[in-house]
Amino acid sequence: MSIDLDTIRTTMPAAVPFISTLGLEYLELSESHAVLGMPDQDRLHNHVGGPHAGAMFSLGESASGAVVLAAFSDLLAEVTPLAASAEIRFLTLAKGDVQARATLGRSVPDVKAELATGGLPHFPVQVQITDAQGAVTGEMTVNWALKPHRRPA
Repeated sequence: MSIDLDTIRTTMPAAVPFISTLGLEYLELSESHAVLGMPDQDRLHNHVGGPHAGAMFSLGESASGAVVLAAFSDLLAEVTPLAASAEIRFLTLAKGDVQARATLGRSVPDVKAELATGGLPHFPVQVQITDAQGAVTGEMTVNWALKPHRRPA
């Protein structure tokens, strides 16, 4: 499957306006991983001068959603991807620009096979958040589901 990064870059901020609010940038995108960046912005800082925890969470969740969209874009007429749960650990204070690298935690064929048999696939996406120096400042897991659209009776 070929992913058009420019299409994702333009459609996601329109579909999810909060992405623009944070100034998120789509840096890499494939069926297995996505990298999003968040430029350092004073308006997003917390009381100790780093990115606010809510902004970091949103960056990580957005990166996880980008890889899910890339991996399952061919199914969007049939399913709605939904973040079912998430857990984040802040390891150290981030400074400057930050990036979130999201990696699909289950193979695309495996998820599609479960969906084809009538299942409701759930799968994790692991996210690593790094600061401008490349230090890992946070780790996150977002658990996603592909919910089939209701078919008319």
